Amino acid sequence: MIKLVMSMTLPQFADAEAFRAFRSDSSRWLPIALDIARSHGLDVSAPHVFVTGTNLVVGLGDKLILKIFPPHLRAQFVSERGSLMQLAGRLHLPIPEIVAEGERDGWPYLVMTRLAGTLGSEVWPQLAEDQKERLLRQIGETIAAVQRAPLGPLAQIQPHWDEFMCAQMRGCKARHSRLGLAPKFLEGLDDLLRDAAELIPMDAPPVILVGEYIPQNFLLACHDDQWSLAGLFDFGDVLTGWRDYDLLGPGAFMAAGRPGRVRSLLEGFGYAKPDYALKRRLMALMLLHRASDLNSHVCIEGWQDRANDLVELQDLIWAG
Repeated sequence: MIKLVMSMTLPQFADAEAFRAFRSDSSRWLPIALDIARSHGLDVSAPHVFVTGTNLVVGLGDKLILKIFPPHLRAQFVSERGSLMQLAGRLHLPIPEIVAEGERDGWPYLVMTRLAGTLGSEVWPQLAEDQKERLLRQIGETIAAVQRAPLGPLAQIQPHWDEFMCAQMRGCKARHSRLGLAPKFLEGLDDLLRDAAELIPMDAPPVILVGEYIPQNFLLACHDDQWSLAGLFDFGDVLTGWRDYDLLGPGAFMAAGRPGRVRSLLEGFGYAKPDYALKRRLMALMLLHRASDLNSHVCIEGWQDRANDLVELQDLIWAG
């Protein structure tokens, strides 16, 4: 059996769809993952396959995580590894620690510590409003803390902010037309993009941008009936650039246009009450985000009918 496993190799794929099919069938790759773990002397007696996500991820007991990146997502490995190394010891919030790393058949991998806590997406919908405001303030503080860390080798991550933004601006209208954004919002897109060129700094000193401060990527813990952030993970999409970019995930998925939530997030981050320029900049960045899809990501009931154009929409999303 050991000889059979050792002869198995991680394949190469012509397209992302073929890789997703491979990832969805853990029987095709779990034996290799466990062999990687054994090669580092790790316990493989209680593996747990994580079925969601982008890469091959398996829990090794309750202490470790093995994450294997396909060759076409090597950039995610570079971002994750660089971020965990650069942020180690710099945050008040636990993040994974790298225990081992290597490569198998051109697929890089990381073995990381497994954080304790409850996944945010499992808890967030049921929380009381005051608890949601408390957590959003902590998220704002965490974003600011990450952005105070020096870039180190993350400064070399491509694309650089100005190149990234210019490419996003060029493809913005076509993207949102394809995704079915309502014509009344598409009509204001050219004006917004013209404003964006002035409102979004292109050459300001860059900071670390995680890109996805969303409930699926952090852990929570409850003490004395108070929920708090207990851990942050998944740094595969890190880039560097203008600081406001990281407000978009919690702004779209969690603040939901509630003035108290918006205020808590922004105050935690270090901003006072949002003025027109800030709302306009955040609206532009939301449409320029690499994962932008307003129809799927704006978590405000009936928002398509409650705003007649992008100006009203920015006031709806960033209320207060």
